[in-house]
Amino acid sequence: MTNKEKAKLKQILEAQLHELISKTGSKVAGLVTSSVEAPEMVEQSSLDYSRSVSLRISDRESKLIRKIQQTLDRIEDEDYGICDKCGEDISIARLRARPVTTLCIDCKTRQESLERASGF
Repeated sequence: MTNKEKAKLKQILEAQLHELISKTGSKVAGLVTSSVEAPEMVEQSSLDYSRSVSLRISDRESKLIRKIQQTLDRIEDEDYGICDKCGEDISIARLRARPVTTLCIDCKTRQESLERASGF
């Protein structure tokens, strides 16, 4: 991978990180301020469900934020683009499609096959 490609991927990751951090912060603030009791049980259940879904989405976004931060660290440490499993280079096409990946396509395919075989 060239330095130019690495810089472009870093720029994309930093933009995603900034967007996620601002979006997650506003969602959490909205959840905190929207703790209103609904007058009817059905309405309250609907509000509780909406909060639950929002919290799950925020949790996923928080995990993605951590992955992006770890990926940015890998870029700085010159470990970016190298498969954690086999040590081979990860293709630039795969990195463009999923910049936070740590596995090449072959290792990821094997991992998914093993997960399907074991029932996960």
